[in-house]
Parts: sequence; structure tokens; C-alpha cells
Amino acid sequence: MIRDVTLSFDNGPTAGVTGHVLEVLRRHDIRATFFVLGKNIVEPSLKLLARRAHDEGHWIGNHTFSHGVPLGKRADDRDAPHHEIGETQVLIGELAHPQKFFRPNGGGGVLGSHLLSRDAADYLQRGQFTCVLWNAVPRDWDDPAGWVETALAQCRALPWALVVLHDLPTGAMAHLDAFIARARDEGATFRQDFPPDCLPMIEGKATPSLQGFIAQGT
Repeated sequence: MIRDVTLSFDNGPTAGVTGHVLEVLRRHDIRATFFVLGKNIVEPSLKLLARRAHDEGHWIGNHTFSHGVPLGKRADDRDAPHHEIGETQVLIGELAHPQKFFRPNGGGGVLGSHLLSRDAADYLQRGQFTCVLWNAVPRDWDDPAGWVETALAQCRALPWALVVLHDLPTGAMAHLDAFIARARDEGATFRQDFPPDCLPMIEGKATPSLQGFIAQGT
């Protein structure tokens, strides 16, 4: 049996993919969160896709500018938080959720102290961001045909799954409709908010778990 499920989409928007995802979500009457890359929404046509998502009731979050080396591994780059987080937030502009959602780059969906440097954590606190992590990563980018089975298994194991998918041109999102239908057949309730244990910072206020996601000695 599957219980609560929240869907999120990272690394977009992407021409030819994000629009399809939005159509599937519309048909199923599901609202999700799109964690966009700053380097993508510099492009006006891709910014329009983010605007469409926003206008259709989805939340827009910040997933860094470049999706390069995780911030916790860039402690010597004091400008990284402003560039990766701040400049992306400016680009998101009025599309941003009031809580200013930020999701760090995990380097393959891994949780750990590589996610944030101390400077990055301080930047998020000063800016009153809400840091959104995850608990279900079916690696759709790596297994575009088989991720649905992995995602269903992960959702069954959790009381509330925050699933990370990617609106990228891998072919994986061709199976989004099937995943949603099968999850609902197993009792899933799709919701837009996030499990509390996936939020180590809420509007700039850190929870005790945040320390586990900050590189030591930075």
C-alpha cells in the first residue's frame, strides 16, 4: 500500500519535456514543485515554461544556478552561495514561493554533509530560505525505462514520500502517467506540501538535522 506522495521535479525547465510533465499533472489534478536551474531560466522560452508551471498552481523552487559541484565541496569559493543561490533566486523573481524553497545539488541524490558549506547555510539563513531535501530518489535519469518500479517500492516503504524526478530529455517522463496511475491504484494520496523531516531549515530557521548536511570545518 502507498500512502502520501509529494512529487518534485529537478533540473528543468526543459523544452519538450516540462510541458509534457505539466500536461500529465493537469490530467491527474496534481500540484508539484519544480526546482529550476538558474542557467536554464536565463533563456526566455524556458522561463515561460516556469511561468506556466507557476500559473497552473505548481510551486517554483531554486536548485542552484549551475548544478555543478555540491556546495559543501566548494567551501573555498566564498562567492558560490551568492552565485548559485542568490542569482538564481533573482531570476526566479515573482515566480518564487513565499517561503523561497531551495534544494541543494546532491550529486546523484545522496544526502550528507556535502550538500552545503557553512557559508551556504548562513546565506540561506540570512535570506530566510526553506531548504527542501528528499527521501525517495528512483534515479529516473539513470534508469529511464525502469524507474517506475523503483519509485513505487520507495513509496510503499514510507509514510510520506517526497519523490525526486527530473524533467530532462532522458525519456523517463514518458512513464510519469503510468507511475501516477499505479500509485493511485495502491492508495496513494498526492499532496503538494513536504514531509517535515525533509525540511532542515524553514524560513531561515534551522532544525537540528541541518548540521548533518553542512561540510565540517567550513
